[in-house]
Amino acid sequence: MKIGITCYPTYGGSGVVATELGIELASRGHQIHFITSSQPFRLTGREANIHFHEVSVATYPLFEYPPYDLALATRMAEVADFYSLDLLHVHYAIPHSVSALLASQMLETHSLLARRRRLPFITTLHGTDITLIGLDPSYLPITRFAIERSHGVTAISQHLAERTREAFGVTGEIEVIRNFVNCDLYVRKPELVAQMRPQFATPDEALLVHLSNFRPVKRVTDVIEVFARVARALPARLMLIGDGPDRSAAEHLALRHNVQDRIHFLGKQDNVNELLPLADLMIMPSQMESFGLAALEAMASSVPAIATRVGGVPELIDDQINGLLFPIGDVEAMATAAIAILNDRPRLEAMALSARRTAQDRFCASSIIPLYEDYYSRVLDRMD
Repeated sequence: MKIGITCYPTYGGSGVVATELGIELASRGHQIHFITSSQPFRLTGREANIHFHEVSVATYPLFEYPPYDLALATRMAEVADFYSLDLLHVHYAIPHSVSALLASQMLETHSLLARRRRLPFITTLHGTDITLIGLDPSYLPITRFAIERSHGVTAISQHLAERTREAFGVTGEIEVIRNFVNCDLYVRKPELVAQMRPQFATPDEALLVHLSNFRPVKRVTDVIEVFARVARALPARLMLIGDGPDRSAAEHLALRHNVQDRIHFLGKQDNVNELLPLADLMIMPSQMESFGLAALEAMASSVPAIATRVGGVPELIDDQINGLLFPIGDVEAMATAAIAILNDRPRLEAMALSARRTAQDRFCASSIIPLYEDYYSRVLDRMD
């Protein structure tokens, strides 16, 4: 198939999933066209069967805010027409599904090749496009309209699908296709761990990790609170992977707890698959997670997660088996649990094995990508 993919190309879960999906589909022989404002950060530009089409937005004094959504719709239609795309797959409803709807209608009316053609589009809902932005009164009607007009809709968890139906009154099909991980890429390699881990921790130190875009919903300051308590109880260090608006608050809190010299602020990293296996535990204390991709990547790397019991996380983490779940903001309980498991090596190793097994059995790309291919085929069949 020839598939156009649009996503936010920045450091965030929806962009990561969309990019990894494109990479996996391309490796299976599909022709993938990314139509975005900039090249997605996980693309190298050297992948076979992947093409990138930049959306440029003209600026005029008349426009207080450049109309990116209109420029995106135009570029979608151009790329679809020129390369004869079979479908568009847009990630994150706002504004991508609206732009895809416009592009589809443009081509149904008149294409550049002076012929009408159908361009089905599929919208994948990722979380805050529904639970936060989409519920804003300014966006709710247009979000609902775009979802209902999509030729196919998927959600990354059962929780998100149910939340969408409740919040928007959507009665049409929402296919649940959960997030995935490349289990061959995200895997603990003992020789690589032995080589890299000394850069971040000594053999007698525990190593914790957090991975996010440091937005308030990720509660990165709770990570610092948990780690400070762990560091007072046993030798430990923390890797913080990512960046964002709450980094400064995290740094100030680390100073206040006097643990700043035990924290590695690594910023945005391309080699997340090499860094995660170095850790003993992941801390993911989010306010909301529609799925919990960072935890899945850690689990595939044999790193269990201490996380909050929110959204779709319980669909991924089985409490006390492959990770631990807690109420939002309960940093005392999270820290107590982290200390206990770090002091119980057999239990930690058993949980790490279970985390890896969960990723392999339920969330490997080799199992999830065919679900997308099947859904694409069903959507296309309905268009005939």
